[in-house]
Amino acid sequence: MRVQGHPRRCGPRPAAAVQAGTRSWKAFLFGSLDSSNFITVDKTPASLWVMELSGRLFGFSSWSLLVPQALEGVAAVGVLYATVRRWFGPAAAIIAGTTLALTPVATLMFRFDNPDALLVLVMTLAAYTTTRAIESGLTRWMALTGALLGLGYLTKMLQAFLVLPAFALAYLWAGQPALGKRLAQLLAGGAALVAAAGWWVVIDLLTPAADRPYVGGSTDNNILQLTFGYNGLGRLTGSGSGGAGGGGGGGSLFGGATGITRLFESDMGSQISWLLPAALIAVIALLWLSWRSPRTDRTRAAALLWGGWLVVTALVFSYMSGVIHPYYTVALAPAIAALAGIGGVALWRIRHTWAARVTLAGTLLVTASWAWVLLGRSPGWFPWLRVVIAVAAAAAAAMILAGPALRAASSRGRTALAIAPLSLARGHPAHPGGRGQSRPARVDARLLAVRRHRVTLSRGWRARVSRSCSSGPRARSRPSTGCAAHRAPRVSWRCGRTSGSRTRRRGHSRSAASRGAGRSGW
Repeated sequence: MRVQGHPRRCGPRPAAAVQAGTRSWKAFLFGSLDSSNFITVDKTPASLWVMELSGRLFGFSSWSLLVPQALEGVAAVGVLYATVRRWFGPAAAIIAGTTLALTPVATLMFRFDNPDALLVLVMTLAAYTTTRAIESGLTRWMALTGALLGLGYLTKMLQAFLVLPAFALAYLWAGQPALGKRLAQLLAGGAALVAAAGWWVVIDLLTPAADRPYVGGSTDNNILQLTFGYNGLGRLTGSGSGGAGGGGGGGSLFGGATGITRLFESDMGSQISWLLPAALIAVIALLWLSWRSPRTDRTRAAALLWGGWLVVTALVFSYMSGVIHPYYTVALAPAIAALAGIGGVALWRIRHTWAARVTLAGTLLVTASWAWVLLGRSPGWFPWLRVVIAVAAAAAAAMILAGPALRAASSRGRTALAIAPLSLARGHPAHPGGRGQSRPARVDARLLAVRRHRVTLSRGWRARVSRSCSSGPRARSRPSTGCAAHRAPRVSWRCGRTSGSRTRRRGHSRSAASRGAGRSGW
């Protein structure tokens, strides 16, 4: 079947089901492939409902099918941005949202009429509500998480539950209430999940077989058999029967050989694995940063939530022997994007430590090396890009490792620029009482003494250089070195938020240049 507009982006079965749903409300409810309600698609119909409503409003066309998919992708990016920003700020959120939007498999599926765009949006929304539950301890957020995952079941069955262990573990570990209440709240979330997914299953089971279409993909016209058979254990073990694509052996046909490296092989690697090494490093780094933190620490909670999502889903995709397609990996994109943003910003904030600098530099080099490998699999596609990525990553890693030295050099440069006007302001001929030394040279020597004692000019502080003679017992006991007007200038530091009396009580009115001069033998 061809749909008007862009036939290559509209799958024949989803497009046929959407067309049927725009003509028959029964086909709309059950997800029938045809308006005569003979057989359904081999999935639950929530993703079809969105496109069918769009088709009823705007007419059936590729535009009305694909615009909802694009909007779901945009919404997923926005929700991921909001989720990451709550705990880790706008920088991490921008990195996460941009990474999700630019992931190759996401850019494909957000303009295709498969259920995966809605599935990604629903799972990302569930991550947001779990985040709110962890920080507030309110039961309603956990119930909303369960309801969203129930909607995920109505979108693509059991695949939506791959994130469930990570969300439950994150809340059970880092939730605010006591352990007993946290367990009760998880049970409430489970009840909401059953209710949100079960209403449609009950309708399908209680409707007589003669009054509804045959459940496509099942062997006995039963939606539960489809759930736990072809779309359940059959996907994992390859032993299920039914479905349009058949059972065992599908994994080797579409997703490559099973194993821990499946996501890095040619079938899936170019779609999802660009930042997969960086995300795995980020999980380890976040757990390392928070291993001594309190139980409710948000960094650890984020590592459990997003890292659990990534690890569980990646392992299932790597070892499932049934039918699997490379575009299934779009379910990994939000977790990888979130970990890239959170891990990068968390390490950057502690870049003064050598461990953080080494981790950041190593992550950059590993990511660039893997990009070199992936781009080498398509040598005709922008061959110069590999060199640019390698050079940029090497330069960035070198700058990160050399950060302290660069900051020290920059500090010395700022100090020199700050004292230059003072030196120029004193630039007039030597005074007779100055023991033969010119006044610019004497002032420069005193300023060097100030610098030696780490007196720096910085924002929020201002230096007041006074040529008046120092007062107090220490100043009166010091022998005169010439004219009183040309003794060591007194440098006093005042904070704009502190009164002068408090400054004097703290001892900041003491002449820093005089202390430096006394120690340097002036």
